[in-house]
Amino acid sequence: MAVRNSIQDSGTTALARTPADGSAVTALILTFNEESNIARTLAGLDWVDHILVVDSGSSDATLAILQGTPGVEIAGRRFDCFENQRNFGLSRISTPWVLSLDADYGISPRLAAVLRHAMAVAPEMVSGFSLPFRYCIQGQPLRGTLLPARTVLFRHQQARYVADGHAEALQLPGEVWPLAEPILHDDRKPLTRWLTAQPGYLLAERQKLLSTPSHQLSLVDRLRKHSPLAPLVVGVYCLLIKGNLWDGARGLFYTAQRIYAELLLLLFLLEGRTTKAQP
Repeated sequence: MAVRNSIQDSGTTALARTPADGSAVTALILTFNEESNIARTLAGLDWVDHILVVDSGSSDATLAILQGTPGVEIAGRRFDCFENQRNFGLSRISTPWVLSLDADYGISPRLAAVLRHAMAVAPEMVSGFSLPFRYCIQGQPLRGTLLPARTVLFRHQQARYVADGHAEALQLPGEVWPLAEPILHDDRKPLTRWLTAQPGYLLAERQKLLSTPSHQLSLVDRLRKHSPLAPLVVGVYCLLIKGNLWDGARGLFYTAQRIYAELLLLLFLLEGRTTKAQP
């Protein structure tokens, strides 16, 4: 318990420690046309031992930015699904620890110090650490987000990703401890890119919801599966519970995105049910 408290305390003191033997870490990043984001993500990784980027065929300036950054290894792989991209990256990593990121994640100096400290003092039964998010709109953080905490730092051995709707979930033996210091989510790609991606993501979410027994779903996913009020609930939750109403235009923008996504998912769910009901 003393060790766990020490790791949690590092979230407030941000003690920078030199990693002990066995705590070398590789940052694993997935990219596809991330010229708007990738430079900021790389800027927060000057403390890691190695950076591996799995690129899905970027045609913008992403590869030029990566090639101009010392210490970055680029591995190209044609995209089929997120879990296969991640697992492909894991198969090329030899360090004991992995820091698994998206190209729009930001690591502050304070968080870097916390992560280094966590690796240095982690007991053997701890396989990973989860982090909460601070969601940003054009670089400015919101008061709250719907994003759940994510295990981004973990021991490489026996780690594997599996499908989870449109995204991927990490399977990891051992304990995962939460850290208080947040990771930034700061996607600055244009709204049109986000809108284009949503149908594919939400069709995968529909498949997950309709094919999974309700008792195996989270409370949020059960609401999405069974209630047409989910978009309304999400809007109220973002604005009032998460405080996005007081974030001004940025908070309204985020809330509108979430309502739009839930409305589109509701339409896909209704389509799936009506199609299935046809003789």
